[in-house]
Amino acid sequence: MGTPDPSPSARTVEARKAHHLALALSSRSQSGRDPGWGDVHLVPASLPELSLDEIDLSTTLLGRRLGAPVVLAPMTGGYPDASRINAALGEAAEHLGLAVGVGSQRAALLATELAPTYTAVRDRAPTAPVFANIGACQLVDQPGSPALGRDDIRRVIDMVRADVLTVHLNVVQELLQPEGDRRTNSLARAIAAVVDWSPVPVLVKETGAGMTRESAGLLAAAGVAAIDVGGAGGTSFARIEGARAARAGDDRRAELGRAFADWGLPTAASVLEVRGTGLPVVATGGVRTGLDVAKALAIGAVAVGVGRVAIEAAVHGTEQLVARLEQLLEELRLAMLLTGSRTPADLRRFPPVLTGFTAEWVRQRALG
Repeated sequence: MGTPDPSPSARTVEARKAHHLALALSSRSQSGRDPGWGDVHLVPASLPELSLDEIDLSTTLLGRRLGAPVVLAPMTGGYPDASRINAALGEAAEHLGLAVGVGSQRAALLATELAPTYTAVRDRAPTAPVFANIGACQLVDQPGSPALGRDDIRRVIDMVRADVLTVHLNVVQELLQPEGDRRTNSLARAIAAVVDWSPVPVLVKETGAGMTRESAGLLAAAGVAAIDVGGAGGTSFARIEGARAARAGDDRRAELGRAFADWGLPTAASVLEVRGTGLPVVATGGVRTGLDVAKALAIGAVAVGVGRVAIEAAVHGTEQLVARLEQLLEELRLAMLLTGSRTPADLRRFPPVLTGFTAEWVRQRALG
């Protein structure tokens, strides 16, 4: 049975979601900031005293065992072709033992006929950890749009039979988006309510602006189970919204997009900010190689989120996606061997040397 014809509200959402993905695949969507991995220098082991077949990539995130410390970052859903892409992401996660997220599910709350574009992930990943996803700004009352409630949160989780609920922070995008939700007061209180309502752990994820210890402290106080720093250095939603505005002839918003194109804290510095909370930290934002993964783990992340690398391959199908991810995991194995690290946790035994912007940020912020 095919997907029903979309309602008018669904068509509006579909067009925006499809445009977002097309722009995300463009090089113009990438932040001008460096994520900071070049400032993180792993300490090499000339005598590693182990071999490749002893390397164990497996780890645990929020009570779930992963074959490797990688989350296929929440990316898409809400328009027809997203079903195909999410199916590929689900199949790859299941095959490699990774976690996988879906894009914001608000579209399916507005138009239930769009739900299959999200459920495609769980359909192809029956045992992999799946992360549901909703925006923090939708948790507070907006003009003409009441806040999502307990029943909405349960619908989002049940839709994809989620193991974890992601609440994403995208304040920059909402402020720049013509149809954005711009009331951003009481977000921490709203997130705390979701933590109380949710039957699964809640992870809060930034979407390209990074995170400081002050914000992380508020989230820890709200009771969240983990934080994804979503740092600057990867996809910039300010750039995406600026490009949308320029295409629509909205010069004012296009200029705002240019002004804030590279807003935020790079990913490496964000991990160093947030690791002091004691919560599990996921490092998303500009993670492009297995060596980047190793560096993120060495400075305190327990897993990384892979976005653009995965979506670029996923649009071509599962086989290409799996091949690209296997390459990344092989790079991670080599980095672990070359530092004498048998497990991901072992990468933290010898703190890496920090230079450049990241070292200066750590010094001025007294991050120790």
